[in-house]
Amino acid sequence: MSVAVSESSPDASRYPIGKFDRRVSYSAEERAASIARIAALPAALAAALSGLSDAQFDLPYRDGGWTVRQLVHHVADSHANAFIRLKLALTEQDPPIKAYDQDAWVELADVRDVSPMVSVAMTAAIHERFAAVLRAMPPDDFARGMLHSENGRMSIDTLVALYAWHGDHHVAHIRALRARLA
Repeated sequence: MSVAVSESSPDASRYPIGKFDRRVSYSAEERAASIARIAALPAALAAALSGLSDAQFDLPYRDGGWTVRQLVHHVADSHANAFIRLKLALTEQDPPIKAYDQDAWVELADVRDVSPMVSVAMTAAIHERFAAVLRAMPPDDFARGMLHSENGRMSIDTLVALYAWHGDHHVAHIRALRARLA
């Protein structure tokens, strides 16, 4: 689902696990692996943050990137949106879903003033429910979709793969920062 990026690649700091490979559908094995990664994200995120100081939360994870604090709150915001999008796609026929300005969201007071650990807890709660819905779905439901305001039609299969990648992608950013700090 992603392509490895070499350490010397100009995209290595931006896409440490490679760019997302968007497809309409995925095999049952790929889907199960993505669901397992979604379920595992909160623990991986907490482990990546473990031992970082409040001052380190305010370091950018890469040159020109958000701070770790912004990144963790972004993951919670993004994955909350994904869970709602999933539920809309399961209960409506190709519902419209709206893009949002992620850069504006990470500048709001809740991101600036709230501990990233609050968003780790939020992500854990969302992902428990997210994974429960995904595990209970019959295979045919993964073809259901939504109409994204910027990206067009997107299947639930694509949503699941995207958010499995998205979580891994941002955990890799935090791990890369930790490696530079060591």
